Amino acid sequence: MKCVILIRAAVEGKSKGISFHNFKEMFQKMEETFKFCTGCSKLPEHLTEGQTLKRCAKCLNVYYCTKECQQKDWPQHKKVCKILRLVAIDRLVEWLMFTGNLPFPTGKWSKTATEVKSWDDWLPMQRDLTACLDAILSGGNMAILWKNVSRPRPDDTDLRQSLWRIQSEFLSRVLTVGMAMQHFGLDPYAKPLTIHLAGASHSETMGARLTDYDELNSMFPGHQGIEVVMVGPEVVDGPIVRTPLTAFGPKQKVYISAYKGLYHQFWEDVVEKEEAAKPDLVVGFHPGFHANQGLVEGWLPTLLLLRDYNIPSFFTMYSEMELKYSLQILLELEMHIRDSGSNPFSSQKPEQVQACPNKTPVYCNSHYVCFQGLLPRENFEEPGPDS
Repeated sequence: MKCVILIRAAVEGKSKGISFHNFKEMFQKMEETFKFCTGCSKLPEHLTEGQTLKRCAKCLNVYYCTKECQQKDWPQHKKVCKILRLVAIDRLVEWLMFTGNLPFPTGKWSKTATEVKSWDDWLPMQRDLTACLDAILSGGNMAILWKNVSRPRPDDTDLRQSLWRIQSEFLSRVLTVGMAMQHFGLDPYAKPLTIHLAGASHSETMGARLTDYDELNSMFPGHQGIEVVMVGPEVVDGPIVRTPLTAFGPKQKVYISAYKGLYHQFWEDVVEKEEAAKPDLVVGFHPGFHANQGLVEGWLPTLLLLRDYNIPSFFTMYSEMELKYSLQILLELEMHIRDSGSNPFSSQKPEQVQACPNKTPVYCNSHYVCFQGLLPRENFEEPGPDS
């Protein structure tokens, strides 16, 4: 995330204490956030005189302070070296998200939402996909990028695949919302729908545009209207930070708004005062409440609110292990779990576990859990004779 903040500061010219003289300096600063010895975790400032951190020549993604560190780490690193090469390309190409090259426009759907069950169904509908990718590939910003980074330009096949992976991460959030609507049987043709994105962060709101969820128009053509309200303490200021609707506006449109604050605070300060519509669905991208007790406590008021108001809820996770721990917490809160599993619209872009690069990379929205209301009484364990 630090890399993304640096990129945004450079592109928008809003330094907030961060300034760059040129693109080369910006990309160097980005790379510095990854510069530490993967073998012993030594930082550049802790190196002895004459020592330098050198990159793995294969992935160009991880660094070592000595050959000994690299040789000792190789048995672990070789398992992920190939995929970390993709991570290294993607984190540079992602700059094009802030120049306007990505995401690129998508085509109309030739299938209904119920027929599009995965990327394998979505991709064949995009007949101009290659043309869109090639236009970005030959564009001026792509040339600027590889002129200013301290590594050779990958071949066009690698760059084309990288552009798609980054596009898939953007679309993954939109298509996951559409999938969640279908999971709960919500019909956007019967009435307008309001969807709250709880715990919205930098990832969803940095550089966000009012058109970011327009893929829902292709998914549900002619719908009655869909409102998406992004709510979270990390919401980044921009055009989406505007007042939520109290009565729905034009049909066949997606209206995006945002509120900076915790979800339960938004509910008390805005929803309960009828200054915003109650949600038909709440979606959370990577809430992370499985990670530590503090995060669980921070999310607890929101989770209990969702449970007690019987609100259809759909949360995503980075991995199967994260899903497992999240399910345990939700069951402890007596949530009624409706479904969980792998997300067919998972991002295709691998994410490095930055503090431990040799861990297998994870993927945004790779798993999901949907829940609603309180666990039915018959699902509680009956007390034994000695209870």
